[in-house]
Amino acid sequence: MKFSMTALTAAALIATAPWAAAQNVAIVNGKAVPTARVEILAQQIAASGRPVDEAVRAQLKEEVVLREIFMQEAQKRGIAASEEYKTQMELARQTILIRALFAEHQKQNPVTDAEARAEYDKFAAANAGKEFRARHILVEKEDEAKAIIASIKKGAKFEDIAKKQSKDPGSGANGGDLDWAAAGSYVTEFSEAMVKLDKGQMTQEPVKSQFGWHVIRVDDVRQAQLPDFEEIKPQIAQQMQQQKLADFQKNLREKAKVQ
Repeated sequence: MKFSMTALTAAALIATAPWAAAQNVAIVNGKAVPTARVEILAQQIAASGRPVDEAVRAQLKEEVVLREIFMQEAQKRGIAASEEYKTQMELARQTILIRALFAEHQKQNPVTDAEARAEYDKFAAANAGKEFRARHILVEKEDEAKAIIASIKKGAKFEDIAKKQSKDPGSGANGGDLDWAAAGSYVTEFSEAMVKLDKGQMTQEPVKSQFGWHVIRVDDVRQAQLPDFEEIKPQIAQQMQQQKLADFQKNLREKAKVQ
């Protein structure tokens, strides 16, 4: 049996048709839209933590088809030759290149376990010691604070006065409660007065700070409760990585010859 060239060509096209279809999402106005475009978008979605199921893939296929339609129309109108387009493309090129530079630096300079541990040890040393569960009432004038101290000594409840008179909106609504914190968390005048108090004691004189006049009571004292290293290791590593990147940027700026 003899086959013509036309028959052989048709057979070849039929044989390769499934392969060609797998390579392209669609053919838009005669131009192939490669499946790779869908995969790029799918990878971006997956990287953000979202699952990429068949429904999402269907949406992505429609997305790349629409993009191709819109791009073809933009090309037809000559938009790619406009100065505005060229300017935006240059800015996009710079952004992508700089992002790639920073990503490469971070990949080549990861935060090691030893570095993270050393940073944790510094954190632990700085935050070790006592923590105070304190309350305060903040008012504008010294006379107000003195009157409050006198009322409490006569039997008025600290918490009730804080709710009614404290100018600190955060703690006032909670009866003046400041929760657990180290002395260093407060302004100097406040912390110096607070650390002199034992559990259950209140300042006998108003304490002045930049915020006004305070009446302070210490409800409890304990040793600082620090999180375990493994618990906060990811946060430490992230902060240190950001610092390394900032140092890298600063170093490049300092070395550059800018005239």
